Amino acid sequence: MRTRPTLTWTSPDAPLPRTSSLDELTGVVARGRVAVLSGAGLSTESGIPDYRGAAGSLRRHTPMTYDEFVTSPEGRQRYWARSHLGWRTIARATPNDGHRAVTALREGGYVGGVITQNVDGLHQAAGTADAVELHGSLDRVICLGCRRTSPRAELDRRLRAANPGFAGAATRINPDGDVELPDEVVRRFTTVPCTACGGVLKPDVVFFGENVPRPRVEQCYRLVDDADALLVLGSSLTVMSGLRFVRHAAAAGKPVAILNHGETRGDRYAAVRVDLPLGRALTELATRLGCGLSEDRGRSA
Repeated sequence: MRTRPTLTWTSPDAPLPRTSSLDELTGVVARGRVAVLSGAGLSTESGIPDYRGAAGSLRRHTPMTYDEFVTSPEGRQRYWARSHLGWRTIARATPNDGHRAVTALREGGYVGGVITQNVDGLHQAAGTADAVELHGSLDRVICLGCRRTSPRAELDRRLRAANPGFAGAATRINPDGDVELPDEVVRRFTTVPCTACGGVLKPDVVFFGENVPRPRVEQCYRLVDDADALLVLGSSLTVMSGLRFVRHAAAAGKPVAILNHGETRGDRYAAVRVDLPLGRALTELATRLGCGLSEDRGRSA
């Protein structure tokens, strides 16, 4: 059963206290066996905005939902026109110090499994090759008919050929990889079908209102079960997709630490709540624990 996506959330309680000190967080991570759950806030320093921060994209647009994508040809045309241009920004994005610090902490033996709600591939580009992409990745495309997957770069070449000279007045890249475009520009865009069966192509990401594949959810639960603590990075935890792992860790008596700008839906479950810029804070955390960052990790432009 698919439910209506949760786009915003407001706490009914008074905000819980947060700190700008890394002392408690360092103590949690220093014990090792930490699982990481990252969200869009980790990628903002790479030029990709988040959904719900002070300048979050949900303040100006509603992202594509699964039901609209599968039922509306016009919705698919709008999505692919906008995503075709937005993909270029996503593909050029490079990991920031936050991504590199997670990799350094992983290599230093402090971090175990990494779960990301992001679809930008930046954890992998920073060296955490086995990060579990909870919501999929924009660099893959899947056919809703035959379920064949293919590289996004292949689709990009086909869309360029089908839309020569297409370069609308794109503004405001969104976390899901699309941009804002005028309707008249969208209507000029031509989509392309699956080359294997002629079916509908969809980015291999979980849209709002779509279920995360159960095997992937169970894999994430196992990573949390195998850890002694859970560290949340840059996520408001508004949707249950990520919040369930926080609740699971807390129910098992494992400390939850949250590093995020502003309040989160998981604050009540956290033993440590830190409000600092993520790149700077994670770099300092890695340095305190003797884990150096590798500056040469990243995606070439």
